[in-house]
Amino acid sequence: MRFSSSHLLLGFCLLFLGGGWAAPARADVVFAASSISVPGVKLSTVTVHLSDRAAGGIHLQLSAKQADVAAMGWRKVGLALDGDLQRDARMRWILDGQLQLRGAPGAALSDATLRLVTSETTNTIQVDIEQGKAKASAALPLDQPTHAQITLTQLPAAWLQGLLGTVWSGRPTGGRLDAELALDVRDSGLQSSGQFNLAGVGFDTPAGTLAAEGLGGSGRFGLDTTRVPSRIDLDASLRGGELLLGPIYASLPDHPVQLGLNATAQQGAFALDHLRVNDADALQLEGALAFDAKGELKQLKLDRLHAVFPAAYERYGRAWLATMGLRDVQLNGQLNASVDMRASGLRAFAFTTDGLDFGEADGRIAVSDLRGGLDWTASGDRPATTLQWKGFKFYRLPVGGTQSRWQSRNGALALQQPIDMALLQGQLHLGEFSWRPAAASGQRLSTALNVTGVDMAAFSQTMGWPKFPGTLGGAIPSLKWVDDRVELAGGLSVNLFGGFADITDLSLQQPFGNSPVLAADIKLSQLDLGAITSVFDFGSITGKLDGSIDDLRLVNWQPVAFKARLLAGDGGRISQRAVNNLTSVGGGGIAAGLQGAVLKLFKTFGYKRIGLNCTLQGSVCRMSGLEREQGGYTIVEGSGLPRLQVIGHQAEVDWPTLVRRLKEAIAGNAPEIR
Repeated sequence: MRFSSSHLLLGFCLLFLGGGWAAPARADVVFAASSISVPGVKLSTVTVHLSDRAAGGIHLQLSAKQADVAAMGWRKVGLALDGDLQRDARMRWILDGQLQLRGAPGAALSDATLRLVTSETTNTIQVDIEQGKAKASAALPLDQPTHAQITLTQLPAAWLQGLLGTVWSGRPTGGRLDAELALDVRDSGLQSSGQFNLAGVGFDTPAGTLAAEGLGGSGRFGLDTTRVPSRIDLDASLRGGELLLGPIYASLPDHPVQLGLNATAQQGAFALDHLRVNDADALQLEGALAFDAKGELKQLKLDRLHAVFPAAYERYGRAWLATMGLRDVQLNGQLNASVDMRASGLRAFAFTTDGLDFGEADGRIAVSDLRGGLDWTASGDRPATTLQWKGFKFYRLPVGGTQSRWQSRNGALALQQPIDMALLQGQLHLGEFSWRPAAASGQRLSTALNVTGVDMAAFSQTMGWPKFPGTLGGAIPSLKWVDDRVELAGGLSVNLFGGFADITDLSLQQPFGNSPVLAADIKLSQLDLGAITSVFDFGSITGKLDGSIDDLRLVNWQPVAFKARLLAGDGGRISQRAVNNLTSVGGGGIAAGLQGAVLKLFKTFGYKRIGLNCTLQGSVCRMSGLEREQGGYTIVEGSGLPRLQVIGHQAEVDWPTLVRRLKEAIAGNAPEIR
């Protein structure tokens, strides 16, 4: 008998049928071969059993321990075919049987029915396969069995895993498709083109940089694996589902979104040489993407991006901004942009807008009526641009509007002239700002700014604190941004309660993350205790307060560590209520035999010194005072008569408990010492 191959859709079944029979079959004929090879197909450990059917025709049983179809990505697939072969009145050979493949990608054709019709009159081989809802039909010329016209109906996308694996590292994860396509199998690979419909299709890659879920739509495709690199062309209209193309994530709407791409693939590397997306009321972009064999981004080049908000944010920007710590963002307006990013880092970007409002739901950052743009490149110069805004907020602090001028030269995007912005009845002066996106970490940002005349009452009210009197000012000669950490050189000085609070070694990590971390050292000098206790309603204390809060660390604006030392060392007066509150905070009592009856006779007491220290680590505050006493530590050292001494007895206090005691003291609910 003469052998031929269809190469696709059971070409191995045609090894014995493709060109017809040279001689009639004999009853109970058994063929065995260690291997059989035809172009594109190799069978190993092959057995063919032919026997006469009582009703006429031939019963055929074919098995192969291993079938390899390189173009389909099938390796070491087990094959079993059991069917009946006969000729009809038109002298066609017809094979009806059961086909079972073992180990095929996506569990393809694990229990399928097969009908194969060979007609020398029409010079065709017709193959029809069904398994459940899935149907595949192929028409192949007898004289060119490497060409096929194929119809696929309700085909599980997972069945194409082997074929796709010859082109890239991705794999289908679900969904079905219909398709009408042409296929040509060559020694070097295959060529195919046609049209398709998708329903709930998903795929992913080992690196997770390319993925999809629940895609629907239709379009045309072209595939050529005979060339190096392999080529894929796609022109599709997609509806619904989610799509990830590197840093571009899309939650697709129910209406059609046009997607076009020309891609190449070689040894696991994948490049979208030309990418086009058109979502009429949200986003249009054109550009290119490239990934290496590990799935890492090699290039992102968007030549044109036009975004209309809020639709563009909801469908394409939400997930990307969330990776930067910006969640539940409110965006309105339009934006035009371009980006060039390589594996080595950002190479160029530009954007313009004629009006954009941006705000995060948590109030950490907001910009109103942003207009103009920026234009930066890592090499050469770019024309100067203007950027202006009506208002700006950073962690609820309102900064006034201004107009700024910028220019990119030799890789640095620099402010061309200083700008001043109003800040809570004071002023924020930005004298210098130079950003080098392509520079090494820690060398990208150079800035100098200062703050003058900020009203502390307005500041504290904005932050939700009790109203503090005073003003805030200071100079930041340089600001360094290292990875996700902002470090400020210099310091800020707050004119507060008649004294000063100097803030140094200030840094902020993950400013837009879920748990920003602030670190600083604070030195307190000559604060008026009378003014402090009146604001907090703690009870009256006169005198001057000095101290420090070293190694301060706030996580999500809640203290988790510090070393606080507070000292009023020049004496003064303290009220009975303040005595009660200090006693409550230290978990102590009155020493030196001062009785409750005597205590009631005096509204205020003289003191020589007041000292209280707290070292916070995690949720535990280690307490101390002026001096160690038996069983405790001195908080208040009295002066004059009656002589007062307040002793603290708790060396370790749960921080939430201490905060609760302070709140109760301020609210006037602290227990009285009697």
